[in-house]
Amino acid sequence: MRILLVEDNRDILANMVDYLELKGYTVDCAQDGLSGLHLAVTQHYDLLVLDVMLPGVDGYSLCQRLREEARKTTPVIMLTARDALDDRLQGFKSGADDYLVKPFALSELAARIEAVTRRAQGGGKRQLALADLTYDLDTLEVARAGKPLKLNPIGLKLLGLLLQKSPHLVRREVLEEALWGDDCPDSDSLRSHIHQLRQIIDKPFDKPLLHTVRGLGYRLAEESL
Repeated sequence: MRILLVEDNRDILANMVDYLELKGYTVDCAQDGLSGLHLAVTQHYDLLVLDVMLPGVDGYSLCQRLREEARKTTPVIMLTARDALDDRLQGFKSGADDYLVKPFALSELAARIEAVTRRAQGGGKRQLALADLTYDLDTLEVARAGKPLKLNPIGLKLLGLLLQKSPHLVRREVLEEALWGDDCPDSDSLRSHIHQLRQIIDKPFDKPLLHTVRGLGYRLAEESL
């Protein structure tokens, strides 16, 4: 899932980027309203996280222009330090889907993102896919070319992280942090799980999807670099 963060506070922005990327999201950033509006209109995003107080164009105006001028229905979560009812109402009137008051826990932001995107999809099927490989996030069923594949819990999490970032590289340290936090078993653990994953999703099939970028990490893509 691809998210655009529009926030002018660099520390807050960096914390959100680090946290959401560890969650497996693809994240783009802007630090002013005009840049954020340009990206939101010209690129595809599954969700926008939008600060209210921005240089150039404020968050309310950005969201309103996104809805009325660009006709974009991309879900929007607004961030603000102001908790007055009128502020929240103004956010919703401008087209926001949810409203989060600073300071907030990053875990709450992640929960809001999941809830808003689930509502936007109408509670429908949540599925990641690449070529003939599919991963149903609700049932945890994985299949390739219509053939069911059985993965252990770490394999499922690893596949989800790689699919969400596909076709981009995911660095080793990012995968290790997402899988084990600060308690990575040893330096060969990730390599071992990647090997197991490759044996299941690639070996029985003609075209490999899981690629090693030597010295950096791994990527899921139809073509190798």
